[in-house]
Amino acid sequence: MDDATRTEVEAAAFRRLRQHLLDDRPDAQNIDLMNLAGFCRNCLSRWYGEAAEARGVPMTKEEAREAFYGMPFDEWKTRHQQEASPEQRDAFQTSFAKNVGAEG
Repeated sequence: MDDATRTEVEAAAFRRLRQHLLDDRPDAQNIDLMNLAGFCRNCLSRWYGEAAEARGVPMTKEEAREAFYGMPFDEWKTRHQQEASPEQRDAFQTSFAKNVGAEG
């Protein structure tokens, strides 16, 4: 596969992942994604912004989130985000410690 085709395939896979997380499974909470996989929609929006910045396109955290979520993040939270349970928050603390070590 040539580089241009590989980039197109990777972009298509990213768009499908985004569609799945936003349209097909908005019920999957970010905290659960973080606890199970070590990343969530917010991570994807951050990576999107970082990729834009690396290519000389200035993008704030809020702009990256809106570009990823397709709406202001506060609107997404109101529509889809539930309050995290104490168990979810405890699991997040354990997961966060693992993920910080993995990124370093």
